[in-house]
Amino acid sequence: MAKGEASGPRWIEMPSIPDEAGMAMEPGENYHDLADRYPDAPVSRGTGDAIVHRAVLDDITGVPMVMDWVSDGDLVIVEMSRMLSRELELQTAVEKLRGFVEDDLCGEVVRLGDSRLLLLPSDFESTRKSEGTSMYF
Repeated sequence: MAKGEASGPRWIEMPSIPDEAGMAMEPGENYHDLADRYPDAPVSRGTGDAIVHRAVLDDITGVPMVMDWVSDGDLVIVEMSRMLSRELELQTAVEKLRGFVEDDLCGEVVRLGDSRLLLLPSDFESTRKSEGTSMYF
């Protein structure tokens, strides 16, 4: 060790990394939420790659984001249990999603239990469709 050097770690300033409050890891912290740290992380996509999004709809205002994902060619699993008590809003959200995915994009909407939907863009097909079975009801 040369004279005048400290024995601790040497820090390198990285101008490309934002220095935002709340983003630093604390000693002993073993978890950090990458979605909070990088909400719009660049995800490289190759030919035939797919991204699966998980969405929880609290109300109908989240429908446009889900529609954007499907129109980008991504698969989306939509959890709608928080809307089950609001029947009209639930029905409106499901009909908007179904109309957009099936009618506009020629994709599929598959019901997963009582509170979830799987939205498939036109590049994907469920096994039920190939068997001729109804996917939604």
